[in-house]
Amino acid sequence: MVRSGEEPKPAGRAADGTGPARLRERFLQGEQVDAGVRTSILNSWQRSRSLGLSPDTSDLPYREDFDPGGRIVRAAVPVLDRLQDAFSGSQVNISVADANGTVLLRRFGDPAMARSLPAIQRVPGFVFAEHVAGTNGIGLALAERQLIRVYGAEHFAERSQGSACVAMPVRDPLSGRIEGVLCFGYPRGFEQPALGAAIRRAAENIERRLLGQTSAHERALLRTYLATGGEGGGLRHGVALDALAEVIHPRDQAILREKAAELISRGQRAAVEVTLPDGRRVTLVSRPMASASGVRGFAIEAVLPGTAPGEALVLPHQADELPDLAAFSTAPRPARPPITLPSGHLAAALGPTVASGGDRGSAEAGGTDPADGGRGGDRGPAGIGGTAPADGGTVTADGGTVTADGDGSAADGGRTTVDGGRGAADGGRSATDGGRGPAGGGRGGADDRAGSPFPARGLVMVGEPHVGAYALAARRRLELLSEASARIGTTLDVRRTAEELAETAVPRLADFVTIDLPDAVLRGEEAADPLADLRRTVLHGVREGLPFTPPGKRIDFGPTAPQLRCLTRGEAVLEPDLEAAAGWLAQDPEHTARLLDHVHSLIAVPLLARGVVLGIASFYRTGSSFGDDDRSLAQELAARAALSIDNARRYTHERTMVLALQRRLLPHGLPDQDAVEVAHRYLPAESDVGGDWYDVIPLSGARVGLLVGDVVGHGMLSAATMGRLRTAARSFAELDFSPDEVLTHLDNLVGRLDREDPDGKGAGVIGATCLYAVYDPTAQRCHMARAGHPPPALVHPDGTVSYPDLPAGPPLGLGGLPFDAVEIDVPEGSQLVLYTDGLIEDRHRDVDVVLEQLRTALAHPERAPEETCQAVLDTVAPAHPHDDIALLVARVHALDPGRIAAWELPADPALVGEVRACAMRRLSDWGLDETAFAAELILSELITNAIRHGTGPIRVRLLYGRTLICEVSDASNTAPHLRRAASTDEGGRGLFLVAQLSQSWGTRYLPEGKVIWAECGLDAA
Repeated sequence: MVRSGEEPKPAGRAADGTGPARLRERFLQGEQVDAGVRTSILNSWQRSRSLGLSPDTSDLPYREDFDPGGRIVRAAVPVLDRLQDAFSGSQVNISVADANGTVLLRRFGDPAMARSLPAIQRVPGFVFAEHVAGTNGIGLALAERQLIRVYGAEHFAERSQGSACVAMPVRDPLSGRIEGVLCFGYPRGFEQPALGAAIRRAAENIERRLLGQTSAHERALLRTYLATGGEGGGLRHGVALDALAEVIHPRDQAILREKAAELISRGQRAAVEVTLPDGRRVTLVSRPMASASGVRGFAIEAVLPGTAPGEALVLPHQADELPDLAAFSTAPRPARPPITLPSGHLAAALGPTVASGGDRGSAEAGGTDPADGGRGGDRGPAGIGGTAPADGGTVTADGGTVTADGDGSAADGGRTTVDGGRGAADGGRSATDGGRGPAGGGRGGADDRAGSPFPARGLVMVGEPHVGAYALAARRRLELLSEASARIGTTLDVRRTAEELAETAVPRLADFVTIDLPDAVLRGEEAADPLADLRRTVLHGVREGLPFTPPGKRIDFGPTAPQLRCLTRGEAVLEPDLEAAAGWLAQDPEHTARLLDHVHSLIAVPLLARGVVLGIASFYRTGSSFGDDDRSLAQELAARAALSIDNARRYTHERTMVLALQRRLLPHGLPDQDAVEVAHRYLPAESDVGGDWYDVIPLSGARVGLLVGDVVGHGMLSAATMGRLRTAARSFAELDFSPDEVLTHLDNLVGRLDREDPDGKGAGVIGATCLYAVYDPTAQRCHMARAGHPPPALVHPDGTVSYPDLPAGPPLGLGGLPFDAVEIDVPEGSQLVLYTDGLIEDRHRDVDVVLEQLRTALAHPERAPEETCQAVLDTVAPAHPHDDIALLVARVHALDPGRIAAWELPADPALVGEVRACAMRRLSDWGLDETAFAAELILSELITNAIRHGTGPIRVRLLYGRTLICEVSDASNTAPHLRRAASTDEGGRGLFLVAQLSQSWGTRYLPEGKVIWAECGLDAA
């Protein structure tokens, strides 16, 4: 049976299906919706649109040429009857469609649901194929060939918007061909985790019944078994394994199946008592049999101890039943259509016992006959004299007929009528020579009396030695390997990849899996000595509480441990019976003695990839022993997982280096300045490191520049590009360019970097976004511009939060497009919040909703910037970020007006002395007498140069903060140049003196004119 993986439901999607509604509308309007829609759904939408389907169409086509009694129908009817009982009273409807999407069967948890459907959908024959109905569970399961869930607005048609469904292909277990689809439909709000397990289980039951229709030899053996009632009257107090399906854990069922298959393969009479992990015991009896046509095989019967003759068999419930399926094990069962059983498969029928010479004809559906044209002996199938040819013949027994023609045989869904009576498939009763079945007081099987929850049934398997069991086992192994390819390596996380290996192997290969990896591998490095630092990384099993070493603890394997031997040999080591494994017992006698109470067999497999030892995987079973085939399978699983773990390790190593580079290129500290109080955060993406950055740049005039940016892409190239752009942006800012000019220079730089791509093929196309803001504490205004970057948030002192209307601008690298800057008032105490798109953009969240969440998180002006940063990351940032996040929070301060002095004068040299005297008095008032001498010389030189080389009016300003800033501005754009004067020159030494007396100096250009400034330390003399 082919079991395919299910495409995961995206995290954050509403279970009621409302999540994709807006995306669906955008898709129908022709917009791109690549992000936020599952791949299978988007592909189906695109196929539906390419076929010209309309979402408003309500009618579905109807086919009259479908086969109402085909293989899939015969196999599915009993399963659907059970499901209908299980979902009784609920809003779940169950459908079975053929491989063309034609619905053949339908059941309703609440019969009233049928009245709400269009008339055409109440009877078999309407078609739900994708090419006629659009995106839906049945059509998509056929198209994707795997388990599919469709939620609300993911349906293409309007008629299905209020519902959800889960659908599973049903395959022919031998050929792998899809025979049909099983689908559960339900209201959007009914979603339950048990539905996925329920539909897988039901599909497996249907597939087992399909398999029961394929083998003529096994049908012959089964007919012989049923006709003879077993040797010596049969085992009347056994029980069919399928009858226990709801009260025996699937793991226990697997144990009984494997043991039964083993008994068949031995080819000898035997009786084996099987002890289940919970302590219950079941006896399996193997006995030879032969059909009339010469087919030789074995029948395996199950017997529960303590069943007295004629006593109804009552079985206790298991605590681990699925809640939605609990009714399976308690509700009375109607009669089921018959089914045949091939080698290696469970007895699928629920029906009366067949006893030698008994009153009833078959296990479920009337009489049976010997197989393949032979004679059934002196008695007919219902205990009346006659013969029963097998392949198409009929036999009359006091007026009744037995049909046994392959598809129409009693064991294969046909009818058997003896003396006018009806077979079990025709109503659940049989009559022999005019007598009545159990309901009418006639003599039936001992456990067929009213009130018996499970009819007594001895058969578990029939088959030929060395045939069916091994074929099915091989198919299951291929199935598991196929599933492993899809399930292992879905992430690039070492620990998660190891967990996926364990989850894949349990319970289909092992009951418990432990995986031990060196610390170095978890860090992304190669382990010099794998055994020196092994650590328990994963412990996964069918239950908890076993005395295994817990995850996180160091592991020391003794010199005789199988794990050490597997590393030495480089291959898997099998210990079929741990009680006899001296090396395993000797490594830690106390610990292994405790484990022996729970585990029985072990396979230890080294995790080797590309010649590197990555760790050890240990597979344990509690009941049956591992074999050579299991060892090969475990080694194949481990080899595949090891490659994925090695890829994850290499990625972790690269990511660690990129992250180290990224953090190295980001600011390591904040500069001293008085304009803003700043806090910042950088949060790398979970999957990869990008190129987000931030910066705080002190500028002339007590101003400060705030910068955030984001380089498109991830990895080393993005981190390196980020470093180049941040360095360039800081240089442009320190030249006192305006924000729009800084972005223009960065745009040119990005374009140049792209043209200089050494590949020359566009593989390294660079793009980036950026936001640059300059805050002036003397005017309490902020000048800002952005290049394709999210707008900043402004938190006012009263707690209101706004997003300034700032022109978006093109992203950096497009070239030739202008950037617009705006200037806004920023009152003292306000907070400017700059961030990159990783904070607000996520495929599972709406940007507008996130911006409102950000507004709410920021509406606390009393918080310090550090507290604001943490609150934003805690409440707004995605739990698992797919992109880097850079966050910068700046609380602005105003420069005290009492520390600002300004004068304006015409271009008259006679006024220089007067302004200089006023400045000295102000410095004295500020207590800066020690700085006065240097400031006086600087002002004299700057004012004189402005009068001589510039144009009026001339303005002089002193700013007293951490330093003393002297500024002289004029209306000329002539730039001063520092030069070294020759000994014979009469001038040219003024700016040289300014540079020597100040800590720094420079020129800042205004829309009209320029400002020459010099900054003096307060201890200057």
